[in-house]
Amino acid sequence: MELSSISSQVSSQASAQISAQMSLLLLRKTLELQAANITGLVQSAAPASTPSNPPNLGNSIDVMA
Repeated sequence: MELSSISSQVSSQASAQISAQMSLLLLRKTLELQAANITGLVQSAAPASTPSNPPNLGNSIDVMA
């Protein structure tokens, strides 16, 4: 193999490795942003309100028909 061929291969492999690292970094950042958005949505959701029924409603069942 020629020296220029080897250096070309090394250069292309280094470029591919850097590209893969940048893709992984972008994926991680995207996941972090999505997690932050989901957390904000969950926190902004209104908590379930307590029922406004009278306290004696639903305590017994009439099974006689």
